[in-house]
Amino acid sequence: MDVSFLGGPQPQLGVGVVAPFDFALDRELWRWVPDDVSLHLTRTPFVPVEVSLDLARLVSEHETLHAAVQALCAVSPQVIAYACTSGSFVGGTAGERAMCAAMAQAGEVPALTTSGAAVAALHEIGARRIAVVTPYTKSVTDSLEEYLGEAGITVTGRAYLGLTRHIWKVPYRDVVDMARTAVVGATDALFISCTNLPTYDVIPQLEAELRMPVLSANQVTMWAALRAIGIQAVGAYQALLDPVARSGPAGMSCCATGGPKGRPQATPEAAFAGTTAPPEGEVVDGSDPPPILPEEPGL
Repeated sequence: MDVSFLGGPQPQLGVGVVAPFDFALDRELWRWVPDDVSLHLTRTPFVPVEVSLDLARLVSEHETLHAAVQALCAVSPQVIAYACTSGSFVGGTAGERAMCAAMAQAGEVPALTTSGAAVAALHEIGARRIAVVTPYTKSVTDSLEEYLGEAGITVTGRAYLGLTRHIWKVPYRDVVDMARTAVVGATDALFISCTNLPTYDVIPQLEAELRMPVLSANQVTMWAALRAIGIQAVGAYQALLDPVARSGPAGMSCCATGGPKGRPQATPEAAFAGTTAPPEGEVVDGSDPPPILPEEPGL
């Protein structure tokens, strides 16, 4: 059968993505991308270090970024995004700007990072006081709070899991539990950090329950990368992307004395040991070491 009349595939815009070597959520990134855009992903080289500030520094070295960007440029993307929150906030705002400059120089295309995108998205929705949820250890979560503070954003409450590996396995229920604890006092929005933490399906649920915009690392990365090339990210019932959602319940802020009516208040900071337990010997926020779970074969 002659199919030459079809003319071949339609031209597509390309978004280059540099991800850490352990990134496992390629499919989640695609869910924010319209059909006429392609994602081109590459990973940083493997290093035998668990998720920590040391790993964040290693996967964000300019030499590493230069090599990754040059590899991506073989397929001519219109923009390049560094999809790692901790790797882009570990050096503070100056470090994040330097990363963008190094990538832009290496590829001669616009470049951005997840942490820079998070700040831009928070400014877009007018959020200056936010709650933060992370899968990280306390030290990495502290570094995120410091970065946000440099950008003029106050963290009003936070919750974290204390994980150093297998973050992509965290179930949505753990994310929801952390969010409910982190949102205290007068809060404009919730930010869920880490591009390796699944969030797409939980965002609308949390926005409806908490009555505020909920942003996640992968969401803001795709939002910023697509906006840079004049494309709107897709994501129904997500306040950052959907004007209807932003003007509905998600656009309503919590009352100054606490969260949504009927929800018990918690301390501004809480660490969780959810179904995905921290690694052996990890102590979370002064608590006893968690029970040791058997290592899953093949991981």
